[in-house]
Amino acid sequence: MELNRFIDHTCLAPNATKRDIERLCNEAVSYSFKTVAINGCWVSYAAQLLQGSNVGISACIGFPLGAMTSQAKAYEAREAAHNGATEIDMVINIGLLKDKAYDECIADIKAVVDAAQLPVKVILECCLLTSDEIVQGCMCARNAGAAFVKTSTGFSAYGARVADVALMKKTVGDALEVKAAGGIHSADEARAMIEAGASRIGASASCKICSKD
Repeated sequence: MELNRFIDHTCLAPNATKRDIERLCNEAVSYSFKTVAINGCWVSYAAQLLQGSNVGISACIGFPLGAMTSQAKAYEAREAAHNGATEIDMVINIGLLKDKAYDECIADIKAVVDAAQLPVKVILECCLLTSDEIVQGCMCARNAGAAFVKTSTGFSAYGARVADVALMKKTVGDALEVKAAGGIHSADEARAMIEAGASRIGASASCKICSKD
């Protein structure tokens, strides 16, 4: 299995510098990763560096808490798309989901989907959710027109777990794809996520993962 085209090569550290983003993009081109996953302030720069390559740009929106207004998320997504993003990774409003405010949760996601007009991955932050809440989050993402559900930001209690990926895939079936992200450091871990149903892997250890593939 060639893992490189499953991978969103990730640099979301708050102290990331221009040199870090340049290195990330150069590695992504070298390994032919699917996208780079970066914060919005770097999208324009990454678009310049990746011009003419087959590497896309996943811009992270409402990151890492998801607790801003829907209008703010939509603005951020629209600007990212304008600056060269090819996909959007947005954090769900976790409080709305836990409150069972599903209509509001759907509206929050749909605001980003409509603003970006790009494939949207909805980050559930599974470590903060019960199994039922993960299922409901998947349903909200599907009903809002998202393209993916995603396990984690990598900035909370823990990242991707095989059981969560399997539950998410069972819930969405072929309607959406599943992205596993957070704490994936080896080719074996990446393969386990793919076997559980993930079609995309978010990782900062991408080069190590593929070097051992």
